[in-house]
Amino acid sequence: MSRLKFLLLLPLAVLLSGCNFVVMAPAGDVAAQQRDLIIVSTVLMLLIVLPVMALTIWFAWRYRHSNDAAKYDPEWDHSTGLELVIWSAPLLIIICLGAITWMGTHLLDPYRSLDRIAANRPVDRDKAPLEVNVVALDWKWLFIYPEYGVASLNEMAAPVDRPINFRITSSSVMNSFYVPALAGMIYAMPGMETKLHAVINHAGNYRGLSANYSGAGFSGMHFAFHGLDDAGFDQWIARAKASPDKLGRPEYLQLERPSSNEKPRAFGSVDSDLFRAILNMCVDTGKMCMSEMMAIDAKGGSGMAGLNNTLPLAYDKYARRGTALGPQPSFVAGICTPEEPQGRTTAQVRESTPLLGAGLKRPTLAPLGSSTSFLFGSTSKSQS
Repeated sequence: MSRLKFLLLLPLAVLLSGCNFVVMAPAGDVAAQQRDLIIVSTVLMLLIVLPVMALTIWFAWRYRHSNDAAKYDPEWDHSTGLELVIWSAPLLIIICLGAITWMGTHLLDPYRSLDRIAANRPVDRDKAPLEVNVVALDWKWLFIYPEYGVASLNEMAAPVDRPINFRITSSSVMNSFYVPALAGMIYAMPGMETKLHAVINHAGNYRGLSANYSGAGFSGMHFAFHGLDDAGFDQWIARAKASPDKLGRPEYLQLERPSSNEKPRAFGSVDSDLFRAILNMCVDTGKMCMSEMMAIDAKGGSGMAGLNNTLPLAYDKYARRGTALGPQPSFVAGICTPEEPQGRTTAQVRESTPLLGAGLKRPTLAPLGSSTSFLFGSTSKSQS
């Protein structure tokens, strides 16, 4: 019978042998410190959990109905010593957990610059960190290296023992950027920038993924993270620069269209202003950037007289470049700058071919009548 049980458990053991406990065996110092927090917290809690479980079994056995040798005292109701043990031990553990949590929250704050690259190895202040701009697309990851002027899709690399400064945003919906071997997860949100500071200490190939469900192609939204020595990283950058593909605004607008299971590829040149435009949701030519909107609002807004000087803003959730969720695209026209073409009188609206991503049904909207003009000239439209 025992052999039969062993044979039945053998397939389970085989399956478990394939598990990759990367969270408990990370390759980056930040992830290693997070692992230590998990272990210390678990051990502290087990100091209470294990004795309680053991005493539960002991009491059930000791005071079972058939044990006449156990002392029966129906009048007992209090023990000062027992009360001290019951309350003091959990209180001390809670104090320890609170102190560890407070220190870990501040020392491992993803927005906090690194003080060390490993235990007893402080950061070399003379060596600049690697800057990486991350954009979560549907359903793929875009990595921009502003220092080198290159970008990559669904693949990134970093040199060993060099701090990495991530600036993270999203093109449409919220995602979560996560490389378990490197550091904890951090959210990527449209129109917002989050940050993450990390370092990889061991060369190797690791898996990155999205840890927040974002639609039909979510299962394929992962990427390869390569930890390389300095020479290997320089070669990786050289291969990226050798790519004939370029990433400007028109190419990005095509790239961000929903697609899944995209193969990794590199872009040999990148528009230096692209990440700022993505972050401010104004990659489209003529669309006012959020920074411009906020600058106007900070000065009191455009006032009642300026309401007719902008095209009506169609919120991107329902009319994002002609998605199936909304009508023809319309947006606030950008303010003239020296970089804008001279003499332009109308905002340039891109073609409105619907994106093919899965989404909600188009909401029912009541027809509106309006007359508008905008900064580059004037126009009007009406609905009856």
